[in-house]
Amino acid sequence: MTREEKAQVIDNLTATLAQTNIIYLADISGLNALATSNLRRACFKANVKLAVVKNTLLSKAMEKSDKDFGELANTLKGNTSLMISEVSNSPAKIIKDFRKKSMIPLLKGAYIDEAIFIGDDQLETLVSIKSKEQLIGEIIGLLQSPAKNVISALQSGSNKLTGILKTLSEK
Repeated sequence: MTREEKAQVIDNLTATLAQTNIIYLADISGLNALATSNLRRACFKANVKLAVVKNTLLSKAMEKSDKDFGELANTLKGNTSLMISEVSNSPAKIIKDFRKKSMIPLLKGAYIDEAIFIGDDQLETLVSIKSKEQLIGEIIGLLQSPAKNVISALQSGSNKLTGILKTLSEK
């Protein structure tokens, strides 16, 4: 690869890193062709972009980026695959589901909205992270709950009041 090609790849990676807030680094070495194809297919269905990258090029792109990746750059050893998603826990769920059959892929680290997760032991934490849409839905549900209680109390109170007035009028 020539210097110009490397510079172009670094620029592309830098642009990709700038556009997203959810980045996972995984090691998929050891997967055979069929398993790799199945992983790529699972990523495609979940709208996760999967790309194998060179560590040095990704490291330079991280340095060039505006974001602070902290200790994530230290995980760039061995084979590295970059997983990019718009939903914070999608790549973690794919890795977890895929690992039901084998111990690969291994999670190296993740960058999610300025939070950095290092190591494969963080997989369960990443799976349990809720997406922005799920959090908004929960907040809306919590806000609606008191209003529903007040409305139902008022409606049941009016029925009682109507019943009492009807009984009094009959006497």
